[in-house]
Amino acid sequence: MRSASVLRKRELPLLAVALAAAMAVEFIPSVASAACGAANVAANRPATASSTESASFPASAAVDGNGGTRWSSQFSDPQWLQIDLGSSQALCQVDLTWEAAYASAFQIQVSADGNAWNNAYSTSTSSGGSQTIPINATGRYVRIYGTQRATQWGYSLFEVAVHAGDGGTTVPPTDPKNPNFGPNVFVYGPGSSQPDMQNRLNTIFNQQHTNQFGTQRYAVLFKPGSYNADVNLGFYTQVSGLGMSPDDVTINGHVRVEADWLQQGSDPNNKGNATQNFWRDAENLSVTLPAGQIERWAVSQAVPYRRMHLRGQVQLWNGGDGWSSGGLIADSKIDGLVESGSQQQFLTRNSELAGGWSGANWNMVFVGTPGAPAQSFPNPPMTTVGQTPVVREKPFLYIDGTGSYNVFVPSLRQNSSGTSWGHGTPAGTSISLSQFFVASPSSGAALINTALQEGKHVLFTPGVYHLNQSLNVTRPGTVLLGIGLATLIPDNGVTAISVADVDGVKLAGLLIDAGPTNSSVLVQVGPPGSNASHAADPTSLHDFFVRVGGAGPGRATQSVVVNSQNVIGDHLWLWRGDHGDGTGWEANPAANGIVVNGANVTIYGLFVEHYQQHNVLWNGNGGRTYFFQNEFPYDPPNQAAWSSGGGNLGWAQYKVGNSVSTHEAWGVGSYCYFNVNPSIVASRAFEVPAVSGVRFHGLVTVSLGGVGTINHVINDTGPTANTSNQVVKWPNFP
Repeated sequence: MRSASVLRKRELPLLAVALAAAMAVEFIPSVASAACGAANVAANRPATASSTESASFPASAAVDGNGGTRWSSQFSDPQWLQIDLGSSQALCQVDLTWEAAYASAFQIQVSADGNAWNNAYSTSTSSGGSQTIPINATGRYVRIYGTQRATQWGYSLFEVAVHAGDGGTTVPPTDPKNPNFGPNVFVYGPGSSQPDMQNRLNTIFNQQHTNQFGTQRYAVLFKPGSYNADVNLGFYTQVSGLGMSPDDVTINGHVRVEADWLQQGSDPNNKGNATQNFWRDAENLSVTLPAGQIERWAVSQAVPYRRMHLRGQVQLWNGGDGWSSGGLIADSKIDGLVESGSQQQFLTRNSELAGGWSGANWNMVFVGTPGAPAQSFPNPPMTTVGQTPVVREKPFLYIDGTGSYNVFVPSLRQNSSGTSWGHGTPAGTSISLSQFFVASPSSGAALINTALQEGKHVLFTPGVYHLNQSLNVTRPGTVLLGIGLATLIPDNGVTAISVADVDGVKLAGLLIDAGPTNSSVLVQVGPPGSNASHAADPTSLHDFFVRVGGAGPGRATQSVVVNSQNVIGDHLWLWRGDHGDGTGWEANPAANGIVVNGANVTIYGLFVEHYQQHNVLWNGNGGRTYFFQNEFPYDPPNQAAWSSGGGNLGWAQYKVGNSVSTHEAWGVGSYCYFNVNPSIVASRAFEVPAVSGVRFHGLVTVSLGGVGTINHVINDTGPTANTSNQVVKWPNFP
């Protein structure tokens, strides 16, 4: 313990310099629209701390208005000082006056109840002194949370002053009968002009047909009724019904995706390539095809066909010689035959295939789907699981009989088969849109966080959202729902979304784009060390996509980190860009697509591609994956630049941690295409502990076109995939 006399000898010269120079004034952008008040609302308010160095340095000394007294903590990390402002207030600024023992890394956090905390400011480069920090947050409690001391001593603050806005940031209410969805959402009813509706659909498609990396986003919504329409879906377009059942909205015509724009092979006239038909969405509709016609759904990643009823037959490729690779049918009923054609891998979950399924290439995966082919991998390569062990379907927007908009959140289902809606109204909860903040790209992260702090859910309307602070989700049951492929970009290296270790959060219909400043993590579900069980009400991610590069410069060390237990993933595509703008080994660095630390995490439809180290790193016990599609990074410049060490060549794409004792996966595939340097070799695609509780079923490795080599399928078992043996199918491990 330090004595007061020793402190004075050591600190006063440093303090004089610090105060005279007003060192290290740090600012962050503020989105507050109200003026910041001059009064210190923390003055003489109750203050508590994680610790005190001694009774001479109490927490109250930091809010007593006396610059000669101070709070000082014990000599360890982390430590905090908390102030009760007495009531919830819109906060706009925090002033800190540090003693020489300051924090080099700390956060300013706010809370409504003193238990659940949201970050309003974070720094890891503080140099102490007097700091004036603008914030935009609402709360009763303010906490200075130190995570790294700058000295061998503790944390020491002479004064903390907190300022509130004159009126603060106001979250606008949502009228559930007349919500403001913005200019890129088009809602049609049975009385709408059919020609005008079709013209709008055509206009959107013509703009989005080849607009792979554009910023335009659209949603077209149909109220219950019947429509004559040809819906041809281009990039970043969602088409959805607004009924409680898909059969409440009938499209007499088509809801289709064509492979008709991307050159395939060397022939410029061959446009049958569907391998880049990404980022579009059809949901909650029934489609009655014209007599004698079939549907075309020629897609690859990030194109959900969800909660649909197709009265007819569908082809999952261009119907001729076109390439296609990967896709999802979920919670849907298809009356006619499904022809998979050139699809390399495909997942069908909790659907009803009344007309059966035709075709298989590398791996077709079916989970909880009546009418699916029988298990027969590897010949033909069908991986079929009879029941879905635990799942929640994606929340969706609908309109009730009074004309009010709501979001329906389906209940958790255990050991299920078939659709959630085929036998009457599904179990679940309706949330009035009045309980949502309807966000637009101009809302700003601070206002969205204020809405979350006030207990609102958030509906993201179509557009691109630039975030200068993390969106902090701390309330159990919170829904973040995007429509029209709403896209979030963290501009300054922050985490885009941070979820507390709470029950039942739903993240759905969002695309996260890495920004040009590296984010260590783009999406975090639960803080490190989360250990609460959420088996009764898991957090779930639905149609949740992440992109690093491609649409522009992007950098992120890890895309998604799951620390909470019992999380459900329902269609994830995590993609380090291999084409587009801002791509290249040095241009869009990204180590891991997903890191799972939580126990009992289950993912259906895990697409992870091109990351530079382990694309999947799974450290939690009890994990389950149903369908995995992966491509190694195309662009390692040489073997030395791409090595995990220990004599291993390259990095296994799906790595189960060495301490894991239970893990199981069904229908998993990994492909290499080392086009920058075809001499690159990977030791294996899958790397797991050799214990009885770790089991894999239906494994595929592929050397695409024979460009590159994968020596083994899993650990040191399975043949080599290379030029002479391009596709390897391995039934089971062990």
